[in-house]
Amino acid sequence: MLKHWPPLGTLRGFEAAARLGSFHKAAAELHLTQSAISQQIRSLEAYLEQPLFFRNGRSVSLTDAGHDLLSTTQALLQQLAVGIRRLGQYHKPNQLVLNTTPMFARHWLLPRLADFRRQHPDVDLWIFSTDEVPDMVSQTIDLAVRDDISPQAECSFKVLYADRLYPACHPSVLAVPSEQRTTLHGEREMDWSHWEVEAGIDVGQKDQGLNFSDPGLLLDAACSGLGIALVSQLLSRQALANGLLQPLVEETIRGPNWALLTHRDSENNPLARSFSEWLLSNLVAEG
Repeated sequence: MLKHWPPLGTLRGFEAAARLGSFHKAAAELHLTQSAISQQIRSLEAYLEQPLFFRNGRSVSLTDAGHDLLSTTQALLQQLAVGIRRLGQYHKPNQLVLNTTPMFARHWLLPRLADFRRQHPDVDLWIFSTDEVPDMVSQTIDLAVRDDISPQAECSFKVLYADRLYPACHPSVLAVPSEQRTTLHGEREMDWSHWEVEAGIDVGQKDQGLNFSDPGLLLDAACSGLGIALVSQLLSRQALANGLLQPLVEETIRGPNWALLTHRDSENNPLARSFSEWLLSNLVAEG
C-alpha cells in the first residue's frame, strides 16, 4: 500500500482531462485555469514517475498507464460520491435509528411495520440490524431492541419481554416417524441442552443434525420443514398463525429477555417515544 496518496484534486483534474481529452475543457468543468490543470497533471506524473498523457500541441491522449489509472480513478471518485451522498440520511428530518438483531427485525418487526407506518407515517425509521451489540455511546443510534444487551452508559434500560422457548416443526414433519426427523441445532438458548435440562422431555431430538449460528435462520429452517427446532415463542407467533409451525408439546422453558436501550439524547424525542409506546403496546398485547 502507498505510504502517501496523491492529492484528491490532482485525481479530479486527471479524470476530467482524460475523460474530455482536453486540459482546457477540464479546466472549464472544474472552474480552474488551464495552467492549474496542467500543474496538477505534472504533479501527478511526477508522483507516479511516469507520463499519463501524450501531448501534441493543444490535443492530449492517454498513455497505457493513463488508461489504466483512469478506470481506477473513476471507480474511486464514483464510490466516494455515493458515500458522501449517503451521509445525507443522517440529517433527514424525523429520522429515528433503531438497532436490533436480524432475527427480531425479520420475524417480529417486519410483519408489524405496516401497522407502525399507519399510526406514525411521519417517522422516518431506519432499521439498523446487526449481530453485534452496538455501543450506544459512540454510534448514532436512538434505540436498541435486543435479547443480548445489558445496561450501557448514557442509556436507559428496560426489560420488555421475558421470552419462552418450545420445540416445534412444520406440520408436514409430524408425518415423519420421530426417529427419522432431522434435529435443527442453534446456539445460546436455542441449543437443545437447555431443553433437556429445564424440561427433561424427549421429543426425538438428536445430537446430530443441522446447525445454525443465526437463530432467525433456525426458525426459517423449521418453518420450511427441514426438521424440529427449539424456537422463540415471541418470534414464532406469525409462523404459528400462518400454519408454518406446530408445537411438539405444550411445555415451554425460560428464554432470553428482550430489552430496550434508549440513548439519553433520545429519551425526550417524541419520535422515540412514539416507537417505544407502539412497541410496548404490541408486546403487552402478545404477552
